[in-house]
Amino acid sequence: MAGIIIVGVDGSETSMKAARTAARLAAGLSAELRVVTAHAKDNAEVVRIGNDKWYLSDSATAEKVAKQAAGDLATEGLATSYAALHGKPQDVLIDEAERVDAQLIVVGNVGMKGLGRVLGSVATSVAQRASCDVYIARTDS
Repeated sequence: MAGIIIVGVDGSETSMKAARTAARLAAGLSAELRVVTAHAKDNAEVVRIGNDKWYLSDSATAEKVAKQAAGDLATEGLATSYAALHGKPQDVLIDEAERVDAQLIVVGNVGMKGLGRVLGSVATSVAQRASCDVYIARTDS
């Protein structure tokens, strides 16, 4: 295959289950794994602790989550990259997959049962709208 596989993470254990599945798929297919985190706001906040000043933003936090996940998933022979992008998770995954010409998006199945299934979920939205293949990993057990 030797292409790009996209997976979204948000710091939760269920998203990391999907990410580990994506890493196994990427390794088996000799593809690059691109870990993506979405953030809803471009807020920035200044926090002062003593004489120190810290600049915190939603985008910086999202980037930290994506970078950490990509680092945790990197193994010998598996190329990883990461991005933190502004927008709704489903939109970010679809747009990034199109931008990098990804062959596959991996999402977890959280929200695909009960009322979430009726109202929609990230996985449902991605599966319906993506221009590439979508793999829905079982993350609820």
